[in-house]
Amino acid sequence: MLKTDHGRDASLEVSDPTSPQEVLAAENVSLRLLLTQAKLSAETLLAQAGIEARERDAADKLQKLILEELHHRIKNTLATVGAIASQSLRSAPSTQHAQHAIEGRLQALGRAHDLLLLARWTGADLRKIVHGATEPFDNPDKPRFSIVGPDVQTASGAVIAIAMTLNELCTNTTKFGALSVPAGHVAISWAVDSPGSRLHFTWKEQGGPPVVAPTRQSFGTRLIETLGRQLKGIVKLTYEPSGFVYFLDIPLLSLES
Repeated sequence: MLKTDHGRDASLEVSDPTSPQEVLAAENVSLRLLLTQAKLSAETLLAQAGIEARERDAADKLQKLILEELHHRIKNTLATVGAIASQSLRSAPSTQHAQHAIEGRLQALGRAHDLLLLARWTGADLRKIVHGATEPFDNPDKPRFSIVGPDVQTASGAVIAIAMTLNELCTNTTKFGALSVPAGHVAISWAVDSPGSRLHFTWKEQGGPPVVAPTRQSFGTRLIETLGRQLKGIVKLTYEPSGFVYFLDIPLLSLES
């Protein structure tokens, strides 16, 4: 067995082949790698945080806009419901008549809202509005309405006005007009006046009892005229002996806003 100068076994000596300079260089490389990785991770996190912050800000603004629009629509709906209830009670000859009138008008309002919901409150085609409003009063076995007109897109505000107008016309004709008798019929048509950028809408009753102009203006008539003015249109009611005629002339811009 070899002995060292200090009397220890040579076999117990452990020799480290790596010099201090090499160790230091390796540590520097590892440190630079860690710093590089940390820098990249920090940049990625900052980028993600910036994107998330922008998305959060956009989401907050969208939520605020939706809530404001919802508040506006609810206020308008409540105002409409209030006007329907108050005017129906004021003009009805009895509580029972008022109840039926209010129920019918609220159902029409509900159908208009259903149509808007299907269209995501962006509007609806005029043909769908007309079909939706007249369907509860029609007879599938023997249709009482003829509906003719081109495709016309209608914004949400105009959908409510047109649907409520048609409900009043339908209610009136089933009570007193053409649809109060088996042979009666209603022709609904519309056309676009392109040069004038206007819509001409006509409701014409045929085959009903002789028409006599009313001696006083009912709430339904006032409502029809008010809704027409709401659309910045011209309303004309004609009580011809052969049948009542409703005519609405409105600017196309009123249907788009």
